[in-house]
Amino acid sequence: MKTMLCIQNVDILTPEPWGKGCVVLREGRIAGLSQRVDPLPEMEVIDGQGLTLAPGFIDLHVHGGGGYGVMGGSPEEIRRMCAAHARHGTTSILPTTLAAPLPELAKAVDAVRAAQEDCPCCNILGIHLEGPFLSPRQSGAQNPENLLTYAGHEGEARELLDRWKGIRMVGAAPELPGGLELGRELARRGIVASAAHTDADYDTMQAALACGYQDITHLYSGCSTVIRRDGYRIPGVVEAGLELEDYTVQVIADGKHLPPALLRLIYRCKGASRIELISDGLEYAAGELAEGALYRQANGMEALYEDGVMKLPDRQAFAGSVATSSRLVRTMRDAGIPLCDGVRMASLTPAQRLGIGDRKGRIAPGYDGDVILFDQEISVRLCVTGGRIVRREGL
Repeated sequence: MKTMLCIQNVDILTPEPWGKGCVVLREGRIAGLSQRVDPLPEMEVIDGQGLTLAPGFIDLHVHGGGGYGVMGGSPEEIRRMCAAHARHGTTSILPTTLAAPLPELAKAVDAVRAAQEDCPCCNILGIHLEGPFLSPRQSGAQNPENLLTYAGHEGEARELLDRWKGIRMVGAAPELPGGLELGRELARRGIVASAAHTDADYDTMQAALACGYQDITHLYSGCSTVIRRDGYRIPGVVEAGLELEDYTVQVIADGKHLPPALLRLIYRCKGASRIELISDGLEYAAGELAEGALYRQANGMEALYEDGVMKLPDRQAFAGSVATSSRLVRTMRDAGIPLCDGVRMASLTPAQRLGIGDRKGRIAPGYDGDVILFDQEISVRLCVTGGRIVRREGL
């Protein structure tokens, strides 16, 4: 039985450009990088055919994939969702809920915890609760009937947060009653507080930083921007995210939610170390869809698939994406952003946001053996999670 894996003849991104060479994995970790390695009897050798080898992608915000989703409450559905995204290079994932009644969110937490115990294709890093403490003014495809304020529900919310230490990120609107208090509670627990579906103004976002908020969910989507009031311009969440250095920002780089000019603007304002590429993928992501078909989400909201994106039926707003992480990196590359930075925004930066950048998101000795190999179209040809080959095509 082979106990080592050597991927040779590859162009290595660590995510910084390293050059051509080979990477050796042993016992689920990266053992080393070199220009060449003499094969050993215990080593399986894969010829990378000059393709690009990079750290596995990390998706911090994804609701489903392959026809399966988090809100189904089934560990098997979550494992299948993870498998769908692993085929496109996502080696680590933070399954993400929709806004729902607190008992339903508790079931989702339990399901993700159970799925984490046995998911060989993808590392389940925990769970991301998007809601229910979101603004009705920026609800988007979240069901308005399921939205709450933290004020008045503190006890129930704390019970939910107590349910599992694997709750890693919570999206909430800081301007709602109790929103700043929730930020402090999340910070106390070491949970990333992300300003999500929020109509806050710049001053509130500045105050939120001092109350534990560190991140902004899908910048430009479900958040306020500059308005005029009595002739004065009032900046919103978008401007706060771009201008305030301490915020990281999630970006849906599916080529539909944001045009190339805005992707370049965010990149120039924040840099690759402050941007996390997210799919915000729904159940329909990483699968086959029929153009013009109407789908019903797990939260009861309908979404129309058209032109490579999900839309609300009135076509006045998007309703989530069908993207994969590989598509996000390709979109950023095609927008003129260096490939190494696109890879960083889909690997190392998300890892650092969760505090695991010392073991994931890099091709370096001692790091987890999560690596991918892709071609010029960022189509994933090899996916390795924890040293296990999950996808291998034409190699």
